[in-house]
Amino acid sequence: MKRIEMQELIRWKNSIDRKPLIIRGARQVGKTWLMKEFGRQNYPFTAYINFESNPALKELFRSNYDISRIITALEIETGIKIQSDNTLIILDEIQEAEGALTSLKYFKENAPQFHILAGGSLLGVAIHSKYSFPVGKVEFLNLYPLAFPEFLTAMGEGKLVELLKNQDWPLVTSFKTRYQDLLRQYYYVGGMPEAVLSFSQKKDFHAVRQIQQAILTAYEQDFSKHAPAAIVPRIRMLWNSIPSQLAKENRKFLYSLLRSGARAKEYEQAITWLMDCGLIYKVHNITKPGMPLKAFEDIGAFKLFVLDVGLMAAMTSLDVKTLLGGNEIFIEFKGALTEQYVLQQLLMNKLDAIYYWAPENSRAEIDFVIQLKGQIVPIEVKAEENLRAKSLLIYQDKYAPKTSIRTSMSDYRKDESIENIPLYGISELAN
Repeated sequence: MKRIEMQELIRWKNSIDRKPLIIRGARQVGKTWLMKEFGRQNYPFTAYINFESNPALKELFRSNYDISRIITALEIETGIKIQSDNTLIILDEIQEAEGALTSLKYFKENAPQFHILAGGSLLGVAIHSKYSFPVGKVEFLNLYPLAFPEFLTAMGEGKLVELLKNQDWPLVTSFKTRYQDLLRQYYYVGGMPEAVLSFSQKKDFHAVRQIQQAILTAYEQDFSKHAPAAIVPRIRMLWNSIPSQLAKENRKFLYSLLRSGARAKEYEQAITWLMDCGLIYKVHNITKPGMPLKAFEDIGAFKLFVLDVGLMAAMTSLDVKTLLGGNEIFIEFKGALTEQYVLQQLLMNKLDAIYYWAPENSRAEIDFVIQLKGQIVPIEVKAEENLRAKSLLIYQDKYAPKTSIRTSMSDYRKDESIENIPLYGISELAN
């Protein structure tokens, strides 16, 4: 399996001012595999420690942060002679060892020659709790589920990925049926590595759904195991409500759908916990599309998405025949699933300033508004071959953007005001 982030790790390895690198991401998005595979491909030796399964080393950082002492302990545990010019050190589930995150500061200050990767599934929670965090002494890499181009590569369709990267739209259009069929499969399978690997080998949708349900069960167990007991019921309620929230015509998150009389204050901690775990993404409304978008964020209006389109399909028990066959009862939810998909492709492109635009007292809504190459770009999402863009036209009349994007199942086309990018090609937006 190939991951886009491998190239970023290679750039990190070759960087002159390299810092310890922390890989953040939800459980089971492939952090451990990525770190180990990077070590296997690029270093003669890899010293791997998982603090979750290694209680002996959990106490290593409590007394002091002497680097030679830490390296000696890692050498004893791994059986590898750690040298700065040929060894990758991997500290997995680093949040499980008290003081391990803090130690990265001393590696940077006192021993910057060492190559150190750190990973953890609950790093966001750890960073915001009792740990002293090495601000400015580390780098970050966010790892998400496989994006659509990575899924295509896993399915043996690397040539289709090359076509998209080259943006040879006439040739892409000639293969649109294959792209559309694979995209619908991706909606079901999603990008969780275990599900993708299984589907690439067996082409068994039932096996994929079993894997997805097991992942969802593991997340539910994490709620009870790691979250404060007082907010666990709210976390579960909020997590399970997201598909129905997105199925509404207006996808703005409503606390009233959780329970009658629910208030924002009661669920703020639950939302933060899920975000810190990488399980949900929060997309805020903006009052107007100004630069920077953050300055015009409406903190009280937002949409919540889960981390993966395939997991969202599993959360709703969406049948594969309904998804692939275009059943009429699927029409309403198809829009939500498509928005989830588009968001994942935007995140893959490191477009983290992602918002939407829905003015009060108006039915107009732009699904996403992003900052791209120094411009504010509106993106309207259509689930099928619908080229009507009423909301986008309202936005254009009001703000006159230089670039407007509509993404749908229609072929690529560009007129004076709108560029239509096929859904299966939206991952190349930032190219």
